[in-house]
Amino acid sequence: MKKKYCFFDIDGTLTDRSTNQVVPSALEALRKLEENGHFVAIATGRAHYKAELFIQANGFKNMVCNGGNGFVIENKFVENIPLDKEGCIKIIEETEKLGYGWCIAIDDTKDVYMTNDLFLRQVGKRKEPTRYIIDDTMDFHEVEDFYKIYVAIPKEEEETLTTKNLIGHLRFEPEYLMFQPDNKREGIVKMMQHLNGPLEDVVVFGDDYNDLDMFSPQWLSIAMGNGCQELKDKADYVTDTNVNDGIKKACEHFGWI
Repeated sequence: MKKKYCFFDIDGTLTDRSTNQVVPSALEALRKLEENGHFVAIATGRAHYKAELFIQANGFKNMVCNGGNGFVIENKFVENIPLDKEGCIKIIEETEKLGYGWCIAIDDTKDVYMTNDLFLRQVGKRKEPTRYIIDDTMDFHEVEDFYKIYVAIPKEEEETLTTKNLIGHLRFEPEYLMFQPDNKREGIVKMMQHLNGPLEDVVVFGDDYNDLDMFSPQWLSIAMGNGCQELKDKADYVTDTNVNDGIKKACEHFGWI
């Protein structure tokens, strides 16, 4: 059997969103893939420190993380590229002119930094575990590395932030916009170069809009049955929903397990 390099999104693909746990049949399928000699990796937008907890808890060893800017092979953290500094500075400058609060992640931890509490006053605390550090002496122009930016701009006012397209951005909450790497495809390409593996043997599984980037004509793209329609339209194959054994069924359909 020809070796496949399989990359799986986490939320809504591997995990049941109602429980945040990996679907048992998906975990079984991934184990069988590895037993059959295939390469298995996670492909997630999560920061490395957060994704690391997931792969350790579930026994995985490889992942593309930080939206494609980082990757781990055999539990070794190979690379983690920060965002474009100049673009980040321009976004924060305009954010301040417009009167919105902001906070930034400058390292691979749950810490976010801000110069005042405006972000917290405008949107409150974020839903995920976060340590807020207010430093009124910090000059964001002097920050060496930016890994994420959070801007307290409501969805209906987002277009007033004219610099927003300088950096990849996503909105998971209506109250604020998140700037982070959105380049899973490039992360997969870089990992495959490191592995000396052929791109045509890559297989990706996803379910949501943030997976659109990694659905590439260079390889096989599989959408979950519970996925968004735009992703299904771009997919080479649409399987069953994740909770109805979609990953296992797709792997059986193609004869990988």
